[in-house]
Amino acid sequence: MREIGIGLVGGGYMGKAHAVAYSAVGAVFDTRLRPRLEMVAASSPDSAERYRAAYGFRRAAPDWRTLVDDAAVEAVVIAAPQATHRVIAEAAFALGKPVFCEKPLGASIADAEAMCAAAAASGAVNMIGFNYVRTPATQFARRLIAEGAIGEVTWFRGEHSEDFLADPDTPASWRTSGAPNGTLGDLAPHMINAAQALLGPVQSVMADIETVHAARGGTAVTNDDQAHMLCRFSGGAMGHMYFSRVATGRKMGYIYEVSGTHGALRFNQEDQNSLWLYRAEGPQAERGFRQILTGPEHPDYAAFCQGPGHGTGYQDQIIIEARDFLEAVADGVSRWPDFTAGLDVARVIDAARQSHAHGRWQPVASHQGA
Repeated sequence: MREIGIGLVGGGYMGKAHAVAYSAVGAVFDTRLRPRLEMVAASSPDSAERYRAAYGFRRAAPDWRTLVDDAAVEAVVIAAPQATHRVIAEAAFALGKPVFCEKPLGASIADAEAMCAAAAASGAVNMIGFNYVRTPATQFARRLIAEGAIGEVTWFRGEHSEDFLADPDTPASWRTSGAPNGTLGDLAPHMINAAQALLGPVQSVMADIETVHAARGGTAVTNDDQAHMLCRFSGGAMGHMYFSRVATGRKMGYIYEVSGTHGALRFNQEDQNSLWLYRAEGPQAERGFRQILTGPEHPDYAAFCQGPGHGTGYQDQIIIEARDFLEAVADGVSRWPDFTAGLDVARVIDAARQSHAHGRWQPVASHQGA
């Protein structure tokens, strides 16, 4: 067992989540590598110092370049705005340092492609932050589908809908300008990643994208509020996905349904410790969806709690991510979802934008994989 110095770029909402995760992951999972919170960088030296004191880092960096270049920082976690992801990752890869990057991979498809190329050229371990696929319920759903528990998958419906901008009187902010901050850059990546995790590559899409509230407080909104798309998976299944930040009443609508020839699955992140399973077997009078409450028999649950039905939470997903990243670094081999998975998502979003612009089905560029 040895220590590894963690450098965190960005100390806001997700920065705090990662700091907490790396503080806890060694005890929760008894990891071979034990993280040392070495250095944190933020938008200013004062902010970095504030985060250092709050989160328990050894040092505050005056800027992200100082952090990346520091010899005691052995792995870099990027939780800064999307526009900074590429330059930070490329600098870290140039030094051969492992990188964990929050989603989306970059601010554009070009950024995502360049980041994947830099990762491949360096040979360094890389991962992207799609935390929701790590709930015990969704990990179990992946296993059931892979084992053929619901037969051949024929249909998928997924959504990521929230209502934090449903009120048209909510003021404009950084969220309402710039493509990466719109719903397609913010919420859509999570559900697209889930679809790829459950069913495999998306082959083509037909999308419609909309800005519901064109202005807020006299300031123009320059990105999308909601979008939906028909999709066809390379395995043959058809599907539909919906993304919205103006879905009144929906707080965490990360929801999917999967239908197969012998059964079906349903999941709702607002009840993240339940998975609903239907098996087409037994007397018709006794058939129906049954609720499975996650417990120690499901992936990664027992590390947090020994009681079935007691549940795991959002922060636990981030701790599981930290475990996966540390194990990848220890093995010297990237784990899914790596930067390639992030690029796969970016390509689906790019295809959706092209589909909307031209009013047609749009093929999704390869390569995709899970």
